[in-house]
Amino acid sequence: MNLDQVHSVYFIGIGGIGMSALARYFNANNVAVAGYDRVETELTKKLVEAGVSVHYIDDVAEIKSEFLDKEHCLVVYTPAVPKGHKELVYFRKEGFSILKRAALLGLITKESTCLAVAGTHGKTTTSTMLGHVMEVCNTNATSFLGGISENYHSNLILGGTKVSVVEADEFDRSFLELSPDIACITSMDADHLDIYGSAAALVATFNQFAAKVSQVLIVKKGLPIHGLTYGIEEAADYSAINIKVINGKYQFDIRMPDATVSDVQIHLPGRHNVLNSLAAFAMAHQYGIAPKDIVKAFLSFKGIERRFSYKIKKDNFVLIDDYAHHPTEINAVADAVREMYPRKKIVAVFQPHLFSRTKDFSEDFAVALARFDSLLLLDIYPARELPLEGITSEWLLGKVKMDAKKLVSKDDLLKEIQKEAADVLIMMGAGDISVVIKSVVKALSV
Repeated sequence: MNLDQVHSVYFIGIGGIGMSALARYFNANNVAVAGYDRVETELTKKLVEAGVSVHYIDDVAEIKSEFLDKEHCLVVYTPAVPKGHKELVYFRKEGFSILKRAALLGLITKESTCLAVAGTHGKTTTSTMLGHVMEVCNTNATSFLGGISENYHSNLILGGTKVSVVEADEFDRSFLELSPDIACITSMDADHLDIYGSAAALVATFNQFAAKVSQVLIVKKGLPIHGLTYGIEEAADYSAINIKVINGKYQFDIRMPDATVSDVQIHLPGRHNVLNSLAAFAMAHQYGIAPKDIVKAFLSFKGIERRFSYKIKKDNFVLIDDYAHHPTEINAVADAVREMYPRKKIVAVFQPHLFSRTKDFSEDFAVALARFDSLLLLDIYPARELPLEGITSEWLLGKVKMDAKKLVSKDDLLKEIQKEAADVLIMMGAGDISVVIKSVVKALSV
């Protein structure tokens, strides 16, 4: 498909983090954009503010006439959209050009020098750091991000068409649509087993992605894929050494095969973010940016919304919002918060995401959640799934070996939080806990 011939793009599921970035991209490039989503969100509100037409009723009658011209309108959908979606069924019946989100991203990046960040964890932070470095260092790259950058208040950093930075999503094998020139794999922990069926199938697909990389592949030390390596205090091509925490910031050196870069600083908490910054450094360096310029760009990087984001930060109370929804991510949050706030009472609120993920990793969830001083557990957020018999938050709570634990409803959450008298409160999950936290912040900020 030749995108130059596309006059309008209609997105089904326009409010998704990846879809909305693409919608912003076309809108900024003077292509007519509209779309459907199930509910109004902050992302859809911002699209409307930018001039994009969005509606929330699955009805062809809601679609404006300029998006019903099948010769010049491209329809894009996300895998989360059900097969029986009325608008999608109509477009298929009428013979419109229809692409999955990943296929469209693949087309956009095919003609560019593409820097792609893959991995079951860390890819959003790494790609956003890399996108920031590329922007600050004037590469004129366009970055499609899987989170909202605190620097740009957007999931798109708009530049030219010759260089692209993308988050390479393994869900639904989407990243196999990309044509990466320089790529990184941060991790390959078992996840999305509802899609892959087994951890072995997930690893095999990451190997397929690695085989698509045309220039340089960078992998976390220890992963069973050949490429340049990075790690902490390891015999790797890029290694973070002499790590210190100074005034709440990480400071470290980066040892490369032919040189050492001293006094690198990042403002993000947790050693996992040292790894993420190391991956971004390696990718930018392999692209050709001077180490001193990368290090300088790190100093102005503010982070990503819902990645250890401080919502309240007082001397006697801290509230942190985090997207963690996998045991590995919860462990990373626990490591970071214990390092930042030793000897403080740390209370976790967690909303499990997906029945299948809760079932597949229940034992690991139980161990990770028990690392906090107290746990308030919300019901499972179903997202795209129907319930699985016997898989409930009450069932998961029974596996968590700690005394201070409780199953709570969203209606009672604030009251239970106030009873806890926490020094540090962490609210974690990938569901609508991101909406719930707003009322909690408002009440506790008084």
